[in-house]
Amino acid sequence: MKSITSFNLQYAHRFYGFKGEAQYLHGHTGTLTIEVEDSVNAGVNMVYPCNEIKKTAWDVLKNFDHALVLREDDPLLPAILGVYEKQGILHGHPQNTMKGEAFKIPLATAYPDARLVVTKETMTVEGMIEIVYQLLRDKLNISRITFTSGDNAASQDYAVAGEMERCPLCGISLEGKDVCPKCGYRRK
Repeated sequence: MKSITSFNLQYAHRFYGFKGEAQYLHGHTGTLTIEVEDSVNAGVNMVYPCNEIKKTAWDVLKNFDHALVLREDDPLLPAILGVYEKQGILHGHPQNTMKGEAFKIPLATAYPDARLVVTKETMTVEGMIEIVYQLLRDKLNISRITFTSGDNAASQDYAVAGEMERCPLCGISLEGKDVCPKCGYRRK
């Protein structure tokens, strides 16, 4: 069975080197849907609490919300960094409170203080799905990710490795721990 949750991301990007409208810097509202598959946890009668899927994903993915996403070879990148430096916001600002933890994976690097994600490839819906999976595959039993942005949409199915050990009181993953990080349940 699956638990499914969705949320929106507001971001700006462009397709550097693309011959069409998308070569210009523009913004989107993207909708990310994550499907988590497992057995129904008898303690809470659900696969995985959707609010916990969202929290786990959001801890990492809020770096994309209200952020600029540019490819690493985009000539706009040094210009943007220069402007941010002149404005004094390159290394953060007290009002920049929605930032997540920085991450670096082969596909992307997040610079939360600058509200910037630098990607290896052009950030398409397909690319976003791969980035999300790389960031969350060890945290959730993801069976499918769907991302829609404007008129574009893509979906990818993933093989689930096996059941995750989950807390019988709140349903979240114990992640190899003896104590539930949410409710304090102690494994016997």
